[in-house]
Amino acid sequence: MWHFLAEVPAVDGITSFGSAGLMGAMWLWERRTSRQREQQLDEAHTRIMGDRVALDQLIGVVRANAEAMSKLATMIDQLTTRKEAA
Repeated sequence: MWHFLAEVPAVDGITSFGSAGLMGAMWLWERRTSRQREQQLDEAHTRIMGDRVALDQLIGVVRANAEAMSKLATMIDQLTTRKEAA
C-alpha cells in the first residue's frame, strides 16, 4: 500500500488531511486493487470459455474414436466367429 501512496502525486496533500486523508488513500488503493482483480477475472473467464470450445472438440474426437474402436471390435468378433464356424 505504501508503494501505491508514493505513486500518488497528491500524497503531501492527502497526508495533510490526517486520518481522513489516510482513509481516502486507502479507498483509492482498494478501488485500484478491485479493478485489477476484476480485470484478472475477466481474463480468466475469456480463457476458460476458449478452453471450453477446445474441450468440446476434444470430446467429439474421443467419442468418434470410441465408436470406431467399438465397430472394429465388432468386426473382429464377426470375422473370428466365421473362421471358427468354417
